[in-house]
Amino acid sequence: MTRAHIDDAPQASTADASLSLDASDEFELPASSIRYCPTELLGKFTLLMAGHGRCVNSSMMLGDREYAMWQLARAQTLPDDELRAVALRLFAYFDESRSRLNVFA
Repeated sequence: MTRAHIDDAPQASTADASLSLDASDEFELPASSIRYCPTELLGKFTLLMAGHGRCVNSSMMLGDREYAMWQLARAQTLPDDELRAVALRLFAYFDESRSRLNVFA
């Protein structure tokens, strides 16, 4: 667009300014913020579980809390300290009582 076209373009009204998608320094997270599970940690968990012959579906982990908790509980029963540590870190993302808090890891 040339400078002449920009000058002739209609200006946004004040009412339209509130609909802007521009980044804002005034952004605040809602009180019931959703915490996203780190995909790298989930990937590590699924690989460690696969090393024990346990197939874990990452999509189901993210979409079905009961399935995720079951898999994390299964991981705690296996004789693998690294796997248990990863499962414990993931538990914070799936624990319903902690997910209601506005706490970020």
